[in-house]
Amino acid sequence: MPIAQPQVAVLLAAYNGMRWIGEQLDSILRQSTVHVTVYISVDPSCDGTEQWCAEATQRYDNVVLLPPAGRFGGASRNFFRLLRDVDFSGFDYIAFSDQDDIWHLDKLERAVQAIKSRQAHAYSSNVTALWPNGDRHLLNKAQPQAQWDFIFEAAGPGCTYVLCQELAESMKSSMLANWNLLQQVSLHDWYCYAFARSHGYSWYIDPKPAMEYRQHSNNQVGANKGVRPLIARYRRIYQGWWFSQVKLIVALVGLEKDPFVSSWYSLGRMQLIYLSFKAAHCRRRLRDKLLFFAVCWAAVLLGRNYP
Repeated sequence: MPIAQPQVAVLLAAYNGMRWIGEQLDSILRQSTVHVTVYISVDPSCDGTEQWCAEATQRYDNVVLLPPAGRFGGASRNFFRLLRDVDFSGFDYIAFSDQDDIWHLDKLERAVQAIKSRQAHAYSSNVTALWPNGDRHLLNKAQPQAQWDFIFEAAGPGCTYVLCQELAESMKSSMLANWNLLQQVSLHDWYCYAFARSHGYSWYIDPKPAMEYRQHSNNQVGANKGVRPLIARYRRIYQGWWFSQVKLIVALVGLEKDPFVSSWYSLGRMQLIYLSFKAAHCRRRLRDKLLFFAVCWAAVLLGRNYP
């Protein structure tokens, strides 16, 4: 008797994706050793994306287009809608997908094997960033996880995430209970990683790239390569966006009263000094640990306040 293939719900958020979505969907539907059902949610577009997706549901019986739900204004709200509205019963795993990448044909197979063999609840992986001129660059997110990294960063690109059903259902329940506050989260992948780690779910970050991560002018969040992206990240952090998201995610996952969090949560001068010396526990990559330390001290020396 043949062994049943793992059932995977792939959540695909789309917006003005006509240039890429066909190649992306093809790479998903050709995944090896799993059975996929693709759920697509389209942020109202002006390039025919909705019509193309509607036609795709006629060509493939395992592609589902969710009904219109108004404008999301960003990928995070679109993914939160998918997590809310897709019924996960009958699925073993839930995977996230952007509209413009190219999955390796064993992406989901490798994720399922890793989750099973490592007794993990979630999986993400490195990716190969791909530019229009053909340049490629490995984006390495697979450094050892730190004790508190999930409060301050994601596990990597959300388009690599694969969650077991237990974790996805638990996260959905929490999302529904905090729906209005959740809409302020800018990066869904950061929130999902934080929820998993803060609720005792184990996460494996695969050092092997699982996909081509296409880079173009329409990326909401792209590859952090070179000096200019590093400077842009510093500005966002220093100007307060990052710290506000940290505090928002802490509230959403219920860690405000944790002794470590409460020791710096007010982000006053002494709290920032304390936090700077915890950099090794708050980020994974050495460069990010140093940036974390520098930003905390810049805020202290320049008198920045992050209420």
